[in-house]
Amino acid sequence: MTAGRNNTESLSQHWCTPPKYVNAIRKFFSGTIALDPCSNEYSIVRATTEYSLPETDGLTTSWNHSTIFVNPPYGSDRERGTTIRDWLRKCAEAHSKHGAEVLALVPVATNTRHWKLYVFGAATAIAFLYDTRLRFFVNGKDSGKGAPMSCAMVYWGPHYERFEKIFIRFGAVVDVRHLHGRSVGVGEHPGLFDEIERLNAV
Repeated sequence: MTAGRNNTESLSQHWCTPPKYVNAIRKFFSGTIALDPCSNEYSIVRATTEYSLPETDGLTTSWNHSTIFVNPPYGSDRERGTTIRDWLRKCAEAHSKHGAEVLALVPVATNTRHWKLYVFGAATAIAFLYDTRLRFFVNGKDSGKGAPMSCAMVYWGPHYERFEKIFIRFGAVVDVRHLHGRSVGVGEHPGLFDEIERLNAV
């Protein structure tokens, strides 16, 4: 999906995952995407279960599904008081609590707290996508315009080798499992390591 790159003011524009990535995601999950919590009327993900605003807020529903793909709103939702941090937390928790395999297409933000906590501190691998400007489909159509930020496909799950094999064609794949439980880059934020430990202890 998503319901806009920036905020609730852009909900009239649905930024959908490009077909080449949907095909790779479907291949990775052996054809079945059990949950897409960020769907919309233009989405081609076609998950078994789909949630979309305003009917259903995917953040408030159960993510107890075997395979999940998330292309969340990249900015803040002022009405609901949520940000992409909430979506990444939900991804990490779906894996740690339910054993779900989760793929998320998100902006690269390695200096943020949510990346330190829920990506470097909890994910299995990251594919840093080589697209100079990733072209989301806006309201189901290729607008010809690319995203203004770098993007990555993040994976929470046990099958690193399979992830690397499928997503290496799209960019550099990095295994981050060795970072779990380590106080990487938290020198100025001592409480961050405690949060990482709590997440991994679930």
